[in-house]
Amino acid sequence: MVKVVGVRFKHAGKIYYFDPGDVELSSGDAVIVETVRGVEYGDVVVPPKEIAESDLVQPLKQVLRRATEADMQTMQENAGKEASAFQIGLEKIEKHGLPMKLVDVEYTFDNNKVIFYFTADGRVDFRDLVKDLASVFRTRIELRQIGVRDQAKMLGGLGPCGRSMCCATFLGEFEPVSIKMAKEQNLSLNPSKISGICGRLMCCLKFETEVYKAEKESRMEESQGHTDGESAKKKSVRGSQAEKPEDGTDGERKAEVKETPSGGSGELESGQQPAMPKPNRNRKRRYRRPRNRPKKDQGKQGQNSDKR
Repeated sequence: MVKVVGVRFKHAGKIYYFDPGDVELSSGDAVIVETVRGVEYGDVVVPPKEIAESDLVQPLKQVLRRATEADMQTMQENAGKEASAFQIGLEKIEKHGLPMKLVDVEYTFDNNKVIFYFTADGRVDFRDLVKDLASVFRTRIELRQIGVRDQAKMLGGLGPCGRSMCCATFLGEFEPVSIKMAKEQNLSLNPSKISGICGRLMCCLKFETEVYKAEKESRMEESQGHTDGESAKKKSVRGSQAEKPEDGTDGERKAEVKETPSGGSGELESGQQPAMPKPNRNRKRRYRRPRNRPKKDQGKQGQNSDKR
């Protein structure tokens, strides 16, 4: 187990773990830490705790010290420089005629690097732009291309629900979202209704689908238990019917009557089946057209005349 603290450098940004060392820290403290790109200013969002070494990304960086008032003043000055650098970046991009959109500018805490975040449809050759910016700022320049979801996270705004966007409020990392999640929640598959400001599927589909799955499983269990109870009830009813005595009032069989050959009727004993009437086999004769035959009287008259 290793003792760590969680530090966040931007609002609703990713949380990184650092080794607190001998510095006593609590949630909400401002600290100066050592990162890959240099010394940075951040806020403690996860108080000191112990986690397994397998859950950490080695090597674990160190917390240098608590932030002082001078460090906070430096951060305010960097914020002012970022606003002016953004305007200069827009002018230089327009001058070189590059198909890119500038989103944000960031100064490192020690002013050793200026990072320009931009979006573009494809690859952009910005080598001349980097040289031009380096001649203006006299420091290292980094141009970083980001996606539309990162752009929405940086700029912020209101989502289709009317509230602040989740990515700019509390989501530290983006998770994959699929159209299958919208189907499981019985939502309309119209892209305009399930897409956020960034044009991609809304992030809330991800963390709400777990609730829908749990509710679906509970309903299936309830329906299964209901059907099992009905089947058991039917079996008990059938068993009670089979257990009824044959010599009781409900089990008595009525005497049946059948026709005798002489046309009379006689009583049948219990258990005998009545004789079924024979089917009528007399079929309706087909109509035949009569032939033109001489009548018998006419034939006899002809014979008598011959005799005479």
